[in-house]
Amino acid sequence: MFPPPDNLGVDRMSRSLYEWLWQHEFWLPPGITWEDMQESEDTHYPQPRDLLLSIPFALILIVIRCAFERAIALPLSTKLGVRDKQRPKAQPNPVLETFYSTYRKNPKEGELLSLAKQCDLPVRKVEKWFRRRRNMDRPSLSKKFSEACWRFTFYVVSFFTGLAVLYDKPWLWDHRECWTGYPQQPLQPSLFWYYMLELSFYWSLVFTLPFDVKRKDFKEQIVHHAATIFLISFSYCANYIRIGTLVMVIHDASDCFLEPTKIFNYMKWKKTCDSLFMIFSAVFLISRLLIYPYTVLYNTYYYSMEIFQPFFGYYFVNVLLIILQLLHVFWSCLIIHMVYKFILQGTMEKDMRSDTEESDKDEERDKIGEKKKNGIMYFSNVTSNGYIQRNGSEPLDNRPHLANGHAKER
Repeated sequence: MFPPPDNLGVDRMSRSLYEWLWQHEFWLPPGITWEDMQESEDTHYPQPRDLLLSIPFALILIVIRCAFERAIALPLSTKLGVRDKQRPKAQPNPVLETFYSTYRKNPKEGELLSLAKQCDLPVRKVEKWFRRRRNMDRPSLSKKFSEACWRFTFYVVSFFTGLAVLYDKPWLWDHRECWTGYPQQPLQPSLFWYYMLELSFYWSLVFTLPFDVKRKDFKEQIVHHAATIFLISFSYCANYIRIGTLVMVIHDASDCFLEPTKIFNYMKWKKTCDSLFMIFSAVFLISRLLIYPYTVLYNTYYYSMEIFQPFFGYYFVNVLLIILQLLHVFWSCLIIHMVYKFILQGTMEKDMRSDTEESDKDEERDKIGEKKKNGIMYFSNVTSNGYIQRNGSEPLDNRPHLANGHAKER
């Protein structure tokens, strides 16, 4: 018999971990303790337990999103002429399906040869099967349209909510006000609900990552969502509310232009899409590479030191903000490359983040190859019989031939 678990020891360990995690030296500037942050009837400070509310709120947002996409976005896509591309389906093949679901979706050359031998198929047909099978798992155009509509709706609501909350706040206009009286800055209800809205949305994005449209920067998206959730949560617990609200408004500004760019791209309104993309590029580069470093990075790194000495929370929040900035630089490089291509070619390049259809070129190449092959066979057959007919003209055998400049019937 195993001895019963030592619940007392577990409780003692949990209590020690809790006490270590919430040491005031980690979260608060030197000279400030948790006793200084006690609430009263008129003064309320952020409480870590409040963050738990973001989980049920995130689930509510997911339900609202599903209802929005089904009741509004999908019917709207049909009315606006967004049509799903007809994709050729992969023929049922247990051997290939087992490899696809168990090992990898894109087999290597040696694996293709082995699978071709097992299925008694040409390697080219095995490659085509995997292309079609991968495309079957890719999201449809209507799904992309619906997702872009939902994000566009949220970003617009969130951005204008942030402006409505902050327009009369002094730190929006004078960034040094972010640190006046820190950390004893009371939490206003409007700021609380704005924080809950943003945090719940990013939790909902994490929960739906397996079902959302996957792009080439999928890993960077995960890092971005994780850094954003950590940043929002930590800034709330350490009462970096003022700097946190500036970060959220700056991020939502460019996202309001990104999603409609995608929407018009799916609608194939090329000129509108190109114009919006240029506006989005300008807003993104200005807000993320100019406004964000000065308003946020310089603010937290330099202005905060006018109020208090460095401590763990100061370094930690700056690391998270720098991670976001590195992601901004990564996406800015992609955007600048696309703008460069646009200026040279006069048309916007496909979104390099998108997971495009593989079969678009490959299937067309196969069809062209088959047509050429059939055309050569047809040409060889008719020429061997001395018979070529085009556009309804009579056969060559029945045409008059020229002999010494005179028409001569064959």
